[in-house]
Amino acid sequence: MRSYDRKLKPLLNLMAEAGILKQVRRSGWWMIGIKNGESVAEHSFRTALLGYLLARLERADPYPVVMMSLLNDLHEARINDLHKVGHRYIDFRAAERKAALEQTGQLPPPIQKELLGFSRELSRQRSEASRIARDADLLECMIQGKEYFDQGRPRAIDWMKRPRRLLKTKSAKALARELARWRSDGWWQKLVTLER
Repeated sequence: MRSYDRKLKPLLNLMAEAGILKQVRRSGWWMIGIKNGESVAEHSFRTALLGYLLARLERADPYPVVMMSLLNDLHEARINDLHKVGHRYIDFRAAERKAALEQTGQLPPPIQKELLGFSRELSRQRSEASRIARDADLLECMIQGKEYFDQGRPRAIDWMKRPRRLLKTKSAKALARELARWRSDGWWQKLVTLER
């Protein structure tokens, strides 16, 4: 096998592993009886898009924010998603770090270094980009909670309220305030009522 080919296989392996996240369900929703809630991949996609928007609103570089948002839950391909009750009993942060190291261990060194750097930066929460990415993660959960609430799941209101106090950026706090008044199906309801 040529040297170049050996460098490509780990990239494809990482993509296959990331694909597992399409099947891993976010477990926090189980606590309120939502059995087939969003997947980690679905959460990660919208978190990354939200991270981009928040970065632009905060006049920050969106690249590190989007990368941190995409990588935030990649470890869950190996260790699954664990709701906050489970976090009381398991050192999930240590498991996340170990999984990230192993997931990137075969990648070309510059790529491994960059991906691990983003993961560490997000974990430490010292940079503006890491705080924006964390806010995107929290806000996405709040938006998902609002959608479940609007679909008749009254207990999902907790997922709109609890994370709010953890938000750091001005833009995220403003979006959270608007979220309380927002109807999640309003965007399409308006489209189907328009006459042509």
